[in-house]
Amino acid sequence: MRIRHKPWAKPELESCPFYVCQPKEHRGEWNGLFPDKKPLRLELGCGKGGFISQEAPAHSEYNYIAIDIKNEMLVLAKRKIEAAYEEKNLKTDNIRIFNCNLMLFSDFFSEKDRVDRIYINFCNPWPRPKHNKRRLTHIRQLVQYKDILDGEIWFKTDDDLLFEDSLLYFEEAGFEIKFKTYDLHREKGIESFMTEHEKMFDEMGKKIKFLIAGITRDNDINS
Repeated sequence: MRIRHKPWAKPELESCPFYVCQPKEHRGEWNGLFPDKKPLRLELGCGKGGFISQEAPAHSEYNYIAIDIKNEMLVLAKRKIEAAYEEKNLKTDNIRIFNCNLMLFSDFFSEKDRVDRIYINFCNPWPRPKHNKRRLTHIRQLVQYKDILDGEIWFKTDDDLLFEDSLLYFEEAGFEIKFKTYDLHREKGIESFMTEHEKMFDEMGKKIKFLIAGITRDNDINS
């Protein structure tokens, strides 16, 4: 779906105290951008902010960065985040957002930026084989995430093919699947806030696929 240009989106973001205008300048120093040093978590492709606006205010013991490629989407996430923190009477001290092309992930993060968890929720499935490398779970992406990851990747999708392909991507990139399910909403004991897409798919009767992956240290790859 093509997103219409919104000329007011960029100025609104730039006036936001938790928006990062020049993210490349903080490469290797992301933890220093927060008032308190805490374990850092990322959401890649945050869309309208349905997930991060629930996750971040619920867990003040972590710092969060949410990223999207479009200002037009990120500004909606910004508004949801503001509303969620205001409702809980919290300061937005543990959340930062910025826009970038995640294909260039390593231009924005270095090995000094240690991350406890990465969330990938309902990313574009790019079903055509010639576009598969654009997937956020493709091997090309996973090896970039590994450089900064100390913990796990949590991945959700409604797309059967993307999920099956991603299981292979994780294995080939040197990850182990710690948990997987083909029907997340039937599982007990997993805290996973629902996104806008997730609610829509659930209402349509689509089952949500989910996995948790960690790095297999003795089966690492270098490319």
